[in-house]
Amino acid sequence: MRRALDWFTAGMAIAVALAWLFPDPGAPGGWLHPELLTKLGVALIFFLHGVSLSFAALKEGTMRWPLHLVVQTCTFVAFPLVGLALLWLAGGRVPADLALGFFFLCALPSTVSSSVALTAAARGNVPAAVFNATLSSLIGVFITPLWIGWMLKSGGTTMPMGDVVLDLVKWLVAPLVAGQLLRPLLGAWAARNKKRINVVDRLTILLLVYTSFCDSVKRGVWSSHGPGPVLATIVASLVLFFLIFTIASLACDALRFSPPDKIAAVFCGSKKTLASGVPMAQLIFAGRPGIGLILLPIMIYHPLQLLICGALANRWARRAE
Repeated sequence: MRRALDWFTAGMAIAVALAWLFPDPGAPGGWLHPELLTKLGVALIFFLHGVSLSFAALKEGTMRWPLHLVVQTCTFVAFPLVGLALLWLAGGRVPADLALGFFFLCALPSTVSSSVALTAAARGNVPAAVFNATLSSLIGVFITPLWIGWMLKSGGTTMPMGDVVLDLVKWLVAPLVAGQLLRPLLGAWAARNKKRINVVDRLTILLLVYTSFCDSVKRGVWSSHGPGPVLATIVASLVLFFLIFTIASLACDALRFSPPDKIAAVFCGSKKTLASGVPMAQLIFAGRPGIGLILLPIMIYHPLQLLICGALANRWARRAE
């Protein structure tokens, strides 16, 4: 986990630096043709998710409904409400695109691979983690755009929901379904090549990060803000994480969850996915010049959550022993 975090986090920094130095190839009209490349990248990511996703592995975790309710409520209700409260406290001091990106982070589904891996490392309920992380990803395809549409509408901006939903179905849901349908043929291959698929998945995300920031750099979005948004996002991400982590922990204690169930609930309920977040942003905010600023919160929250939860997993595993 730590090695994956190191190279992927470094890769994000390199992708942003390359976009800053060489924005032309990844900007609209560049030789990388980002208008098509990003959609093909999204399709590839979710096709690989579909091939790798085993619904048979979910059966063991389906009966823990109080646990599922805590995780999904934290992910799609508590997160957005806490995010709105933090933005309200910040007032108008946050740039509009950064505020939208912070709320987009709050509206995203949970992670899959890291939630399951950390739950296993901490000796938690792995089948429940698999079920909730997967269910969150499927629900998020529909709930995340609805939250963002509401946020934009409340700010006086409209979003063509019909076009957004059509794009999500075409480039995200359809490849996911295609991967599932081809799983009987490709499932064994995917299991043997899990590490290679993970590398392809991460490299594709880095390419999407690069093209997103190229457009923002070309349009001068970053030149008008300086380092302030980065520092503010780091602080806000830490506050957000610990508030949600506390809410999830208190809910587990109130419902008297066993330690393995509590571990699965707090890890799944406090995480947000970069793997799905970047592709979804490319579809939902297509053509928006500030998409680099919109992606900043999830790019910062992602490594922070892994560092904190990794330390907690090690601590809880030693306690279990």
